[in-house]
This record gives sequence, structure tokens and C-alpha cells, in this order.
Amino acid sequence: MIDLIHIQILSAIMFCIGVYGVMTRRSAILILMCIELMLNAVNINFIGFAAFRDFSESQRIFGHVIVVFIITIAAVELALAIAIILRLYKNKSSVNIDEVDLMKW
Repeated sequence: MIDLIHIQILSAIMFCIGVYGVMTRRSAILILMCIELMLNAVNINFIGFAAFRDFSESQRIFGHVIVVFIITIAAVELALAIAIILRLYKNKSSVNIDEVDLMKW
């Protein structure tokens, strides 16, 4: 039977993989994918708490509402970041983070 601890372990593993990916990848697209993985790990954790704890109905719904907000923010963040990455690719012909020096003088 699946308990809350199993969901928390899954969430922690997913979050650690996302952090590792953000720290080691050089491609902007892969970094975005790892950030999305971290956000999904947080979502799994919220849903696990809402499902397995003895909360009142209003508190349980609050957990689901937070998940919907996180999904919405993740979609907006992804759309904006993809637009920025496409612009960088058009200007620099690369999405490698090390080659982007637009902020340097």
C-alpha cells in the first residue's frame, strides 16, 4: 500500500534530479525542463499531503488550488522562457547558456 512517505520520497527524488539538471546542463531548453520537473515534484508533494492527511474539506481543497496555481505559473514561465530562448537563438544561433553574453558590456 502506498503511504505518504512513498509520495514524499518520489517527490524528493524528482526534485533532486531537477536540481542536478539545472546545475549541470548548459542548454537553456534542458534547464527549463529540469525546472518544470522541480515544479512537478512540488505538485506531487502538495497532492500527497492533501490526499493522505486528515484535513478538513476546505484545507484539502486549498492544497488542490495551490497545485492549480503552480501549474498555471509553470505554463506562463515556460511560454515566456521559450520566447526568450527563441530570440536568443535568432540573435546568437545558440541556446548554450555559456555562450550568451548579452548582459556583459
